[in-house]
Amino acid sequence: MGRAVVLVGLMGAGKTALGRRLAARLGLPFHDADAEIEAAAGCSVAEIFDRFGEPEFRDGERRVIARLLAGPPIVLATGGGAWMDPQTRALVRRRAVSVWLRASPELLLRRVAGRSHRPLLNRGDPEAILRGLARVRDPVYAQADIIVDCTEDTPEVMTDRLGAALAQYQPPRRLAVAVGRAPYEVIVGQGLLGRAGALVGPVLPQARAIVISDANVAALHLPTLRAGLARTGVAVDELVVAPGEASKSLAGFVDLVERVLALRPERRTAIIALGGGVVGDLAGFTAASVLRGLPFVQVPTTLLAQVDSSVGGKTGVNATQGKNLVGAFHQPIAVLADTDTLASLPGRELAAGYGEIVKSGLIGDADLFAWCEAHGPALLAGDAGAQAEAVLRTCAFKAAVVGDDEREEKPDGGRALLNLGHTFGHALEAEFGFDGTLLHGEAVAIGCALAARLSARLGLCGRGDAARIEAHLRACGLGADMRALGRVLSARTLIGHMRRDKKTRDGAITLVLLRGIGAAFTSRDTNVDDLAAFLRDEGCED
Repeated sequence: MGRAVVLVGLMGAGKTALGRRLAARLGLPFHDADAEIEAAAGCSVAEIFDRFGEPEFRDGERRVIARLLAGPPIVLATGGGAWMDPQTRALVRRRAVSVWLRASPELLLRRVAGRSHRPLLNRGDPEAILRGLARVRDPVYAQADIIVDCTEDTPEVMTDRLGAALAQYQPPRRLAVAVGRAPYEVIVGQGLLGRAGALVGPVLPQARAIVISDANVAALHLPTLRAGLARTGVAVDELVVAPGEASKSLAGFVDLVERVLALRPERRTAIIALGGGVVGDLAGFTAASVLRGLPFVQVPTTLLAQVDSSVGGKTGVNATQGKNLVGAFHQPIAVLADTDTLASLPGRELAAGYGEIVKSGLIGDADLFAWCEAHGPALLAGDAGAQAEAVLRTCAFKAAVVGDDEREEKPDGGRALLNLGHTFGHALEAEFGFDGTLLHGEAVAIGCALAARLSARLGLCGRGDAARIEAHLRACGLGADMRALGRVLSARTLIGHMRRDKKTRDGAITLVLLRGIGAAFTSRDTNVDDLAAFLRDEGCED
């Protein structure tokens, strides 16, 4: 076992007895926090309670646990109240795997009744006290990494169960996004929705949240998320919008704001976006606006949202004049990317999300693009490991860019480079009316191929690079030119859409072009006539 194991739970759960057996099986030292405290204080836990009170005891307990976990891996049994201290929980999360030994009050009562060394039980009726402790503590214990149910089985059987749970545990991967004054984590892995309370509960300002989803995603994933939050005592209100880009409109935004306000949120009530990019953008803008800003958690359920819109804090809605023209920068307090949700995606949706991963490699990470060439087919075939790796790599790249330029204030670099393929892509989406005929990721993929070919045409990058990019996109089921769209497009009309793009500066169309794979730059030098000629050569009419 590469990390320490910390056992938590109510008195009588068997933390010490099972901890000793588990430590012997794993070949690790065993420590009991209460025993360490008694040795350091020279008196019993009950005496410390009597002399100094519980706050003083908890403070000493926290220091002891910190000392024990600072060294090599151990198995540590903690007192029943240790996990209730937020600082202790944060310490254990950083340094160990936590296991809640969950037991019913009836079982616990049979084990501890009549034992005078339990100071909390000496204050009244033991059964009432245990039940009261369970009501208060169980939702907090549920934030542990692993939950193992205690039964009347023999210690050997229970140790087997505990060992198996540890062997099967796959910790989620975490990525810190250092942006502005409010850094947050992207948490990536399988089976995370069912553990949402344990994973995002620690950062929720209060045990209440409003989940916003669309009808399709809600039917698939909302029950699991609801149950995961409920385990840690998070009360949930649910709002469902219609699926599709049409919900991401000014009218849809106003309607959603009214529905959120009707629930009477407080300033510490979090908005949780469960869905793809449309839900994330709409719910995020709502969170940014209601009460001048509510805490916000992204739970993206599409590959596109997991690698793109969920990270970076851009929120907004579409206007009749174009895409994402009304919105706000509003950073989430956490992003929970459960790769299990990707199994429900149609192949086309998965490929569309993959286009954004390729884009990140083209912008500034040639190694990521090479990784895509090697592992893209496995990712698209449903390989969970490849999907998690791609999400983490892409988010890491985007986090670095966003951390350096949170509000896209560097006009010729920084976050603006993330728009590779978007000037072309948004123009194509606008031409198709944002009706889902052309998915955002598909439009961006075509836009990246167009940017690469334009770069080669202008002598900025080699034609071999452009051909390599096009070949990979095609191999992964993504379009690489406009001729396959089934419609003859007008170069003049597309340029009109580009002029209305929010990246336009002083009337000049902004393009992100390439000097090679992993070497993007911002350009406003492309002559409109040259751009029109390029689009005509790409299959557009005049």
